[in-house]
Amino acid sequence: MELVEVKKLQVQLDAFAGKDVYLHLETTNGSYASHFNEGFFNAGAFIRNVVINYELGKVVGDSPHRVGLKLPHGWVYAQGITHYELDEDGRLLLAGHAGDGKLAVALEISETPFSY
Repeated sequence: MELVEVKKLQVQLDAFAGKDVYLHLETTNGSYASHFNEGFFNAGAFIRNVVINYELGKVVGDSPHRVGLKLPHGWVYAQGITHYELDEDGRLLLAGHAGDGKLAVALEISETPFSY
């Protein structure tokens, strides 16, 4: 993965706009942290293989970035994006890594379903 360059990532987001695509969105503040600290409050969100068709994708802010996908009746967005890549299967993979390198947020877009 490479660090987000807003203009380059914007081109990739634009390429998926107006298409039915599969979305994966995941956040975590340390899903395994409770194993090391019983008092740690763990929160997260996970959706996978939800089909959306966004009209506009937008990258905003300084790093870490917010990436939003405008739907006909609302928005999907991920805050904290630091890295991205277009993989060998044509999937756009975005990630936000905390200062210690651990994954905090993932937003992935694909024209084919993600495997389970």
